[in-house]
Amino acid sequence: MNPLAGQLNNTIANENNNVYAMLSNLGKEIYFPKVGILSQSAEAKVKATTFNATIGTALENGAPMHLKVIQDTLSAYNPKDLYEYAPPAGKPELRTAWRKKMLEENPSLSDKGLGNPIVTNALTHGLSIVADLFADAGDTVIVPDKNWENYELTFGIRRGAELLLYPLYNSERRFNAEGLRESLLAQQGKGKAIVLLNFPNNPTGYTPGVEEGKEIVAVIKEAAEAGINVVAVTDDAYFGLFFEESMQESLAGQLADLHPRVLSIKIDGATKEEFVWGFRVGFITYAGQSEPMLAALEQKTMGIIRATISSGPHPSQTFVLHALNAPEFTAQKQEKAAIMKGRANKVKAILDTGKYNEGWEYYPFNSGYFMCLKLKTVDAETLRVHLLNQYGVGTIALGETDLRVAFSCIEENNLEELFETIYSGVKDLEKVSTTVE
Repeated sequence: MNPLAGQLNNTIANENNNVYAMLSNLGKEIYFPKVGILSQSAEAKVKATTFNATIGTALENGAPMHLKVIQDTLSAYNPKDLYEYAPPAGKPELRTAWRKKMLEENPSLSDKGLGNPIVTNALTHGLSIVADLFADAGDTVIVPDKNWENYELTFGIRRGAELLLYPLYNSERRFNAEGLRESLLAQQGKGKAIVLLNFPNNPTGYTPGVEEGKEIVAVIKEAAEAGINVVAVTDDAYFGLFFEESMQESLAGQLADLHPRVLSIKIDGATKEEFVWGFRVGFITYAGQSEPMLAALEQKTMGIIRATISSGPHPSQTFVLHALNAPEFTAQKQEKAAIMKGRANKVKAILDTGKYNEGWEYYPFNSGYFMCLKLKTVDAETLRVHLLNQYGVGTIALGETDLRVAFSCIEENNLEELFETIYSGVKDLEKVSTTVE
């Protein structure tokens, strides 16, 4: 093992041996080189006042070399904020700005030993870092049965972890805290579990209420008290898009200082919060730990970044930073959120008429980008294909009964036609089924 990795491991073990036990084998081996190219270049950037012949960029007339055909479209920005490599942990000013925003929106994170957000190449990259650092083959990752398919690829296929599913909703159509509890307590033999909490949920668009959130936290605390080390990951991809009564903060704050056996990791980003999907700017933030622990976890995270993408794209980080610092940012964001809320409420109004009750019921939703229909009479994949081929309507089939509809990408005045078309597709298939019989 590299001595730098050993030093980081010793720091983590001394600060909280439970967190050290959570690390995967890769997590224990990884480190950020202190005497490598990046660290030497950083030192030269400060001290090399005559010539700096270190890092692999090209300069011209004291500025990063660039093509006019590119810079002409980006003339509002200084070349140094576009073309140079961003640091592995991200643009420092962006990390500071995102931390400020995060604390304003999540007061529960205040005074909780909050690390500085580390920039990732959007949400998937942040989850991948968690998988690399904390998931070994055979480890258990607990997720609801309504979940984002990329969890299986990221934690299961890439790292060999075992996904354990529990029903998202209970019989009262609320978050199934008891299902989470049973899944967690079943891990006492392993002594470790990774819990993924994704609210607003993809695919259902559901965010638990405040009391439901407290139940989730209580369950995780119970598991920790039972001797289980819990890597508690809040996937806050759609954070802020809350349309009804629900939690308005990430659970990362309540989990941050819950128990020595709980490590709170917040994954979020500008991708969907700021409507910049293609910019691929996300963040991973550790919470509820001592300064030495946070520093060690940051070093290991930087090691994973260095070993995979080296660093994230600089231009998109600059663009997001510019937006966060703009006086119009909050008002413009609220304007877009209001449009999304209008679409969600319109969908609910359409479905609550009862007009389509013979064809489906819908899962509770109150936030995010999506909602899910539970089909009563036809197969979801068969309907998906039929809608696409017969009507030119795209939806997502999940299992045999569930059809995900993204109201985020449908104008409000087109929503009624959308669901009328889906219902027509259901009726088409019912007729075919009756004819066959």
